[in-house]
Amino acid sequence: METPFLNFIAALSIIIIVAKASGYVSTRLGQPAVLGELIAGIIIGPTILDILHTWPVFAEDEHLSESILLMAEIGVLLLMMLAGLELDLKGLLDSGKTSGLAGTLGVFIPLLMGFGTALLFGLDSSAAFVMALALAATSVSISAQTLMELNVLRTRVGLALLGAAVFDDILVILLLSVASIFIGGAAAGGYTFIFETVIRIVLFLAIASALGFWLLPWLAAHINHLPVSQGALAFVLVATLLYGWSAEAIGGIAAITGAFLVGLFLSRSPLRNQLEAGVSAIAYGFFVPVFFVSIGLEVNMRAISGEAWIFAIVITIVAILSKIIGSGLGARISGFTNLESLQLGIGMVSRGEVGLIVATFALANGLLSQDGFSIAVFMVIIATLVTPPLLRLSFREQVAEVPSDQFT
Repeated sequence: METPFLNFIAALSIIIIVAKASGYVSTRLGQPAVLGELIAGIIIGPTILDILHTWPVFAEDEHLSESILLMAEIGVLLLMMLAGLELDLKGLLDSGKTSGLAGTLGVFIPLLMGFGTALLFGLDSSAAFVMALALAATSVSISAQTLMELNVLRTRVGLALLGAAVFDDILVILLLSVASIFIGGAAAGGYTFIFETVIRIVLFLAIASALGFWLLPWLAAHINHLPVSQGALAFVLVATLLYGWSAEAIGGIAAITGAFLVGLFLSRSPLRNQLEAGVSAIAYGFFVPVFFVSIGLEVNMRAISGEAWIFAIVITIVAILSKIIGSGLGARISGFTNLESLQLGIGMVSRGEVGLIVATFALANGLLSQDGFSIAVFMVIIATLVTPPLLRLSFREQVAEVPSDQFT
């Protein structure tokens, strides 16, 4: 007799096998492993096979998809923690000007282009704004993974890219807060709500930075000397989870930002290599493959029908080009070369959890129809799919290959 636990471990086994196999095939074809994992998710998801809902062994388990999604969320936290661990804090701070310009223009140019495009296709102003806001979001986890595979995350493009993503995240959350006020008819007291949102973000970043800069490295070193099995690794995992929780619960920003900060602060620790080895084994062996495949499990491209496909394709093209133009222009103004600006702009193309949060908000508030929501999700998925191969192409002259089995 099948039980929820048996269904869960069977589904996880399938997902990890598919992820690793597709990642291997992708690297053999000269593409990043993450591209194969994303495509594998689409194949076994609702778009084609829909194994979690149509296979008899899984179909009656209504909580299975939710359980897989929770595992995936842990995967993206660990991935962003590792991205932070790869970086140099001073280098990231030195790229602040570029990050600020690229992040800001990378929000407002897609917002304007997306808003105009949505209006042309007949959406009212409120629906057009939230659709455009989904275009403005960035999910740097896909780009960070690709840059780590290419061994170029520590270049100034990689440093500026991750900083720009933080600016992007904060701006989109603030704009979503503004949208929720006026769309919800709560303009009275709206400025107070916006002020509270800003205070929450600043408070979180201040406390997280103060604790992270001085306390996290010291605690990791102290716990490492205690007679506790894998004590330092356990501490880092707990810190990643708590920082992720506090980023959303206290700061109102994406949990991945908190996880990224943990890695960034611990990059100064003498235990850096030890921690990276331990977290990498857990992340890439188990959680991260589930995350990449789960992206495809969340989208059903068959939900888009008829003339909606035209809008879906056009808004996706606008989403890709507007990010490259906006973030690339910000990088160019700050002194990056044309190639570096293009690389940074491409790295900002992938959307993800923030874009899906905006689309879900719009659907819940009746601003987007189910077709409109499917179009927004389609845009997120396609923008995410094209980012790894475009990044690899843009870095083709300077890629230092890493062992292919490290990320597959």
